[in-house]
Amino acid sequence: MQFTTAFVASAAALTASALPQAGVAIPDGQRFGLMTFRSGSPVHNQAIQAAARGLFVGLPSQNSTCDIERDTNYATFYIADGELNLHAASAYPQTIFVDRSGMGQGIVAYVSGAEPVTKYGEKKGWALTENNEIQFDGVGLQACPGAIEGAWRIMLAGSSSPAGYQNCTGVSAVAYKTDKPISCLYSQTYPYTGV
Repeated sequence: MQFTTAFVASAAALTASALPQAGVAIPDGQRFGLMTFRSGSPVHNQAIQAAARGLFVGLPSQNSTCDIERDTNYATFYIADGELNLHAASAYPQTIFVDRSGMGQGIVAYVSGAEPVTKYGEKKGWALTENNEIQFDGVGLQACPGAIEGAWRIMLAGSSSPAGYQNCTGVSAVAYKTDKPISCLYSQTYPYTGV
């Protein structure tokens, strides 16, 4: 089978446009999604989801309540003053925190409004690198198999068995800008420990 140069070029352009655009700065307040990248892994090129007070990849459904009727199976985020929030048309955002203590072991979870975080939980410290990779205090993320409904739980990198999870793999979680963010309230079914 022979492909023309034009066909190959157009296919490459379409593929490239579907990928997150690294190097295009995403300012504070701009809404974005997150994709995980780890070549050769089941979590490669997966959208990060929010459910049950945690972040995941590979969930069949987030079970979120959104301002549109279709099931949106990815989370929309924004950073404000070093805090990572889930996008919602609400005065009380759902805010992501990490717990790097010996008890928390790198758990990444979210609380709603004025809810307290765990004793050693931290909300401030989120930033995007020049390649739009999300990090907390300069540390990236990892994905751990064996979470709810066969999904992978997103945790802070640095612990070999965070919160008891085994066989975690480091991922690059890269932000991509979204011009039409979907406002959602993400499920709060489980406590933020032990999911």
